[in-house]
Amino acid sequence: MSKRVHVTLPDKVFDTLQRWADDQGRPVANLVAYLVEKAVEEADTQGKISSDEKHQKK
Repeated sequence: MSKRVHVTLPDKVFDTLQRWADDQGRPVANLVAYLVEKAVEEADTQGKISSDEKHQKK
């Protein structure tokens, strides 16, 4: 299931993302979701994110 997150970005960052998304023919939200997913995957691969066991409810 997908979740929603609301973020506030500096104008310069948003404008850059808008140009990037336009170049790829996709919405900014879709580009940002892709970038966040890739960043999380990379951080997890590099061991920067603790395991699920530490965060499961008891």
